[in-house]
Amino acid sequence: MEHPKQYHSQEIKKNGQIVIVEGPVSSEDLEQYYFDEGLKAFRPPKKQYDAIKSIADFPEGRIIIARDKDKIIGYATFLHPDPLERWSTIKMDDLLELGAIEVSHDYRGLGVGSTILKVSMMDEQMENYIVITTEYYWHWDMKSTGLNVWEYRKLMETMMGYGGLKPMSTDDPEIISHPANCLLVRIGKNVPDESIKTFDSLRFMGRNDLFM
Repeated sequence: MEHPKQYHSQEIKKNGQIVIVEGPVSSEDLEQYYFDEGLKAFRPPKKQYDAIKSIADFPEGRIIIARDKDKIIGYATFLHPDPLERWSTIKMDDLLELGAIEVSHDYRGLGVGSTILKVSMMDEQMENYIVITTEYYWHWDMKSTGLNVWEYRKLMETMMGYGGLKPMSTDDPEIISHPANCLLVRIGKNVPDESIKTFDSLRFMGRNDLFM
């Protein structure tokens, strides 16, 4: 499967600030900018910056960034699921995982996260993919937001909805280990029925004799 990438961008003007949301961007594009020190949810900023540059070079890898001039203040990553995850048990070229989305604390409240997701889906190529993301309550920043686990779950569902991702059921042990955890999915309009059936078998491996 080919993975063409069509660049799109959108500007946010709010509270006297201007933020550019754009992508997919290449590793060469990323080299022109620097990483906000507030982007540290997954690993130290420099290491996360290096990680997204490497993802940008994957054939299927997509990096969408939000920047204030030459400072990256938010990003999202899309790539094939990790080989160690259940979602890679059957190799699907048309399955992408929204692996990470993060916005620097200083820029929250501007709609950066939702705009990143909207720009992510502007490329018509995204209609050829099933896009998933897995949400676990232990990753959520409830301390700084003051939200409880159910309020944060609702927040995540609402934000992911801007990218067309909706909750779907699964028997994945990690997801069903807590009722707030969830699998969110977007199935592109050009995804063939065979891929949807394969994906359903990944969602419910416990019901498939192949995996018993």
